[in-house]
Amino acid sequence: MNIEQICCDRVNSNLPAKSSVMKIRSLLAPLLLFILTLSLAASCTNPAVYIQTTTETESAQAATSSEGKIDLGFSAWPGWFPWQVAQEQGIFKASKASVDLKWFDGYLESISTLTAGQIDANSQTLGDTVNSVSGGADQVVVLVNDNSTGNDKIIVQAGINSVADLKGKKVAAEEGTVDHFLLLLGLRKAGLKPEDIQFIPLETGKAASAFVAGQVDACAVFAPFTTQALKRSGSTELFSSKEFPGAISDHLVVSRKFAYEHPEQVQALVNSWFATLDYLKTNQAKAYEIMAKRAGVSLDEYKEYADGTRLFTLEENLKAFQPGNNMTSLLYAAEEMSKFLVDVGLAKQKPNITLLFDDRFVKAYAQNKAT
Repeated sequence: MNIEQICCDRVNSNLPAKSSVMKIRSLLAPLLLFILTLSLAASCTNPAVYIQTTTETESAQAATSSEGKIDLGFSAWPGWFPWQVAQEQGIFKASKASVDLKWFDGYLESISTLTAGQIDANSQTLGDTVNSVSGGADQVVVLVNDNSTGNDKIIVQAGINSVADLKGKKVAAEEGTVDHFLLLLGLRKAGLKPEDIQFIPLETGKAASAFVAGQVDACAVFAPFTTQALKRSGSTELFSSKEFPGAISDHLVVSRKFAYEHPEQVQALVNSWFATLDYLKTNQAKAYEIMAKRAGVSLDEYKEYADGTRLFTLEENLKAFQPGNNMTSLLYAAEEMSKFLVDVGLAKQKPNITLLFDDRFVKAYAQNKAT
């Protein structure tokens, strides 16, 4: 396998909800190809200057569960903005899903809130989910929202024309997140080590702001923060998740307890997702308007994200849950990522991922649609 065949995923951590968010990794030469293939499976997202943020009090309220409803968390990432469409267009109600949709300014906060049992479901990457499970969380992946196909980027100032040019430069990213991971993948592919750059750990939104202000030479960010970063004169994309296809996957994750006690509500939530995808096909203009507003960017800017995130169809979901020997299989990707997390010290022990995936809801939707 050559390095171009390697994949990745949106990794762990201190991610702020599309108002700050995502990714990481590093490795030994022998493990490089192996891990890259797996890692981007560990992946994938409101620029502070564009997005209205909630106060700490509002965030605390957002973490409080409402009886009789599914508390669903989401944050800034193009693959998760369709949830906003589902809410505003009455799709949740039509699908008989009683949902309390909770926006998180910080992606990492949404992950910790699910782990703490303060919400029932969350929108998060496969890598972050594997990492949570390795720490003792009992969660299940019930749906693939999307794969990042370019919306995670390394953006650089004028004069930096290759990854090799990053040597000695100040590069900002949210430590331990998918974009940090993507950065390390790019460095390794170019034969550089993490210590070859001056890494500046900043929350995603702040990383983009610091880059625009000229305080750092490059930044690793995801959409919509990419829009903010590219406003710096002379800035350009050095590389993106497009170079690591199938690596950064994003999901609907629920607590196992909730899935066991309220399977009908999880089913209604999955049904509403696919109904929303149908709505996007027939009402694209209105859907884009809603998603652009939630992202805090213009309609034209939001349309630029279209090619960088591939929303998964029902057929792609069914296939992803099947066993396989490459990154298109969730089981394979999770196994590889769990090994990676241990190898690089992000997890103390390899988690048991045999029960991580629950495809019954996607299958039930498919069966019902076929009848």
